Amino acid sequence: MSQDQNSRDENRYPRFGNKPNGPGGGNDPNQTGKKSPKFNGYWIYFIILAVLIGFNFFGALSPNAKKITQNQFYDLLKKGEIKDYKIISNRAVVRVTLTDSAFNAAKSDLEKDVNGRISKDGPHMYFPVVSGDSFQDDMRKFRADNPSVQTPFTVSKDSDWFSGILQFILPVLLFIGLWVLLMRKMSGGAGGGGGPGGIFNIGKSKATLFDKGTKVNITFADVAGLDEAKVEVMEIVDFLKSPKKYTNLGGKIPKGALLVGPPGTGKTLLAKAVAGEAQVPFFSLSGSDFVEMFVGVGASRVRDLFKQAREKAPCIIFIDEIDAIGRARGKNAMMSNDERESTLNQMLVEMDGFGTDSGIIVLAATNRPDVLDSALLRPGRFDRQITIDKPDLKGREDIFKVHLKPIKISKTLDIHKLAEQTPGFAGADIANVCNEAALIAARKNKEAVDMQDFQDAVDRVIGGLEKKNKIISPDEKRIIAYHEAGHAICGWFLEHAYPLLKVTIVPRGTAALGYAQYTPKEQYLYNTDQLNDQICMTLGGRASEEIFFNKISTGAQNDLQQITRTAYAMVTVYGMNEKVGNISFYDPQQETAFTKPYSDETARLIDDEVRKLIDSAYDRTKQLLTEKKAEVEKLANALLEKEVLFQSDVEALIGKRPFEEKKVLTDENVHTTAPSENGETKAVIENETTKPDAQG
Repeated sequence: MSQDQNSRDENRYPRFGNKPNGPGGGNDPNQTGKKSPKFNGYWIYFIILAVLIGFNFFGALSPNAKKITQNQFYDLLKKGEIKDYKIISNRAVVRVTLTDSAFNAAKSDLEKDVNGRISKDGPHMYFPVVSGDSFQDDMRKFRADNPSVQTPFTVSKDSDWFSGILQFILPVLLFIGLWVLLMRKMSGGAGGGGGPGGIFNIGKSKATLFDKGTKVNITFADVAGLDEAKVEVMEIVDFLKSPKKYTNLGGKIPKGALLVGPPGTGKTLLAKAVAGEAQVPFFSLSGSDFVEMFVGVGASRVRDLFKQAREKAPCIIFIDEIDAIGRARGKNAMMSNDERESTLNQMLVEMDGFGTDSGIIVLAATNRPDVLDSALLRPGRFDRQITIDKPDLKGREDIFKVHLKPIKISKTLDIHKLAEQTPGFAGADIANVCNEAALIAARKNKEAVDMQDFQDAVDRVIGGLEKKNKIISPDEKRIIAYHEAGHAICGWFLEHAYPLLKVTIVPRGTAALGYAQYTPKEQYLYNTDQLNDQICMTLGGRASEEIFFNKISTGAQNDLQQITRTAYAMVTVYGMNEKVGNISFYDPQQETAFTKPYSDETARLIDDEVRKLIDSAYDRTKQLLTEKKAEVEKLANALLEKEVLFQSDVEALIGKRPFEEKKVLTDENVHTTAPSENGETKAVIENETTKPDAQG
């Protein structure tokens, strides 16, 4: 099976430098490092409300009195020491006033128990009851049993004016609090902050402004591997710094530049470097920042953005992932979106509306230029399209040097060799490799990161985590060894196959049971011989299984997927078939797959020619492996013994590769195809690693 090393570009290019100062960063010299506590008027209202509720429920305004039990109350009644008692029905409590003589005798003990002064007028004691009515029933029984006790009592209620007011105020306060919270949330989530205006801020721009006082620490020196793109954007910076240099000669400052390239190649980083170099106000936001659930909000935010930009001119507006709002209009009625289209329309009007001497330049980045609206790409809006491809050998070497600065590396580390072993890696992939290598070295308790750590990191990035503890039966392991040996031998003895770098049967990732890693050439055009050799090399694992075991396994699933893609691309995209002819059925502008630009008869012809192409390659592969049967067995047995073989090991087993690299390709011996606009040529034909998987 195969895995395309060059297609690993999911991660974005790393961000260099420190966090910017000022509003967008954390290095404000006026800050002391400690955050002051947030305190506003709402806390005052909350404290007052809590105190009042405490007074109401806990009786904080009642006088001091000693708490007793009901039985103690009965004893005092029998002794005649109680002057009167009062039943508070709404609080379920009885308050007791002692006679003067009893109070004078017990005064010191009472004040000691309550830790305070007690009024002579009372009440001096109290005790809780279940309810006022049940207590009166108890007292009737007590008086019947003790007829001599005739102490006067009263039944009353405490003043409850506060409870009535509280019952009215609490719902109002709750409603007001919820309303204020809702407004603050909506203003913060939809309007770009919790400032004044609340919900009415929803149509304001959410762009982050890096003004002249805000220091952005990223410069062009931090951007490696993008020399041609840097020249283009440096000219834009020069436009802003000295516009008269160009306008005096009659030239016009470009209105916009579109950064186009695969993910992870450094588009956003390059825009940040422009902000750091230009020293003019820089508005940064994402295409999705314009999108909102309310109709018309996106267009309103576009208007507000350009209004702010005119006030700060000369300045730069950077819109990342512009395809979120810039998709072509009217191509698919089922996928149309009035809100997104109105936002795009407003963007088109604003970009074409301001004058050429206003000093506003719009930068945008996308990895999907094929889906953008043609009106957005016309001259006068985005005047320039700056292509940012994956770095070449020199670019990768420069990027490695940038990422290796904070890492303690061994003196024997060969950065040039690392760059050679990582073709097709974007800047984000290289950053990931450097980080993984440092983690691997730290896990092994090394003092410096050496070449072996980087090779392990490349293997991990390409094939996934190594799983040596995965239980594989001896029979399966033997099949995997012959499968990988078939790939390796085909690559070794086919002239246009990539040079072998490493072959292993150690399981990796979720389902990979082994893989062979190759070093592709730095090339952009491929002829039919090269593509046919790539197909044969990819079929080497399946053919080896059939030759040595008279059976085939599920391990070639990914191999078959890749050769099917390549074969169909040769016939239908690149015009590399005599019967179908010089016709390409690939249309990058066609978004729907419900229509095809050929008849059913042509479809059958395409299927037949693809099948013939693959069958012919398979027969050629089987013939090659049959001739080299002894070499396959040597390689498979060595894999079963060592599990990992490098190029030098293969040379020791079967001799040197019989073909020398052809460094120069001339027009006479190359039948080339023009790469497609979206880079599909690379995606179809590049094949650096092969591996069988568990599912097939």
